[in-house]
Amino acid sequence: MSIISHVTEKLRTSVSRTIVGQEKSVERLLVALYAGGHVLLEDMPGTGKTELAKSLAVSIGSTFARIQCTPDLLPSDITGSTIYNQHKQQFQFQKGPLFHQVILVDEINRAIPRSQSALLEAMAEGQITVDGHTYPLRPPFFVIATQNPIESQGTFPLPEAQLDRFFMKFSLGYPSLEEERSIFHLSHEREKLKTAPVVTSEEILQVQAAIKEVTFSSDVELYMLHLVRHTRKMEGVSLGVSPRGLIALGRAAQAQAAIRGRNYVLPDDLKEVAKPVLAHRLVLDPAVRMQKVTPQEIIERVINEVTAPVENEQGAPAS
Repeated sequence: MSIISHVTEKLRTSVSRTIVGQEKSVERLLVALYAGGHVLLEDMPGTGKTELAKSLAVSIGSTFARIQCTPDLLPSDITGSTIYNQHKQQFQFQKGPLFHQVILVDEINRAIPRSQSALLEAMAEGQITVDGHTYPLRPPFFVIATQNPIESQGTFPLPEAQLDRFFMKFSLGYPSLEEERSIFHLSHEREKLKTAPVVTSEEILQVQAAIKEVTFSSDVELYMLHLVRHTRKMEGVSLGVSPRGLIALGRAAQAQAAIRGRNYVLPDDLKEVAKPVLAHRLVLDPAVRMQKVTPQEIIERVINEVTAPVENEQGAPAS
């Protein structure tokens, strides 16, 4: 587990040079990155989403691309297209921005569904198929998409199946008074505080492999299953968490435990990641949505209603 502690400490220190506060958001991004998932950030403009994504991309020594979504964005603008090279008198494939390793898809809900779907194969399988040819993507491949929760004009909400492809969904939120003061002062020194690579892509791949070695006791595994299955029984929920959500919850808990310095999962790890991993996978009844009940509140109820096993320091059931 030393490689995980080493990489985590370096990344946290590097990102904190340009990002004030947001320790919880940074940790969640690392959980998703280590688990090989992708993140959807739903937040207001100007809260630092782009800067956070760029800072993390530079810190891990990966290539970075930003895709600004608009209604006229085409799938070929994302994946690339085949063009005719007159000099060589042959067709050549021109790679699009999706061939980078860390991708910021800004305002994803402004792209039409056809363009949104261009991301699905890359996110799910780590490859892109264009004109019958399949191109593997260089790992680690990490998509950070954003959307504005308050605007609806000119937007195309992500369907449930596409939301389910995102490993986590959460918000950065506004900074505290002191954090915002620090951000103001930091803005005058932005050029002096440029982020530099502190770990390599190969080290990230080593971390992703090490995460898979984090274990579950039988009681904790059963607790995780009960959490997911309980979402399908909750009043006001028309569609609960899928088996894909169960797998995501397990992987997130493994990464969370590893970041905490353990090689086994505790119930608290599952509780910590349950909302960002599970909430966006729920579909609520219209009557419940009218009452302003949020999916996060439903997951909180699930956590309160499902009894967690008592674990000792070694992650085994207490006697």
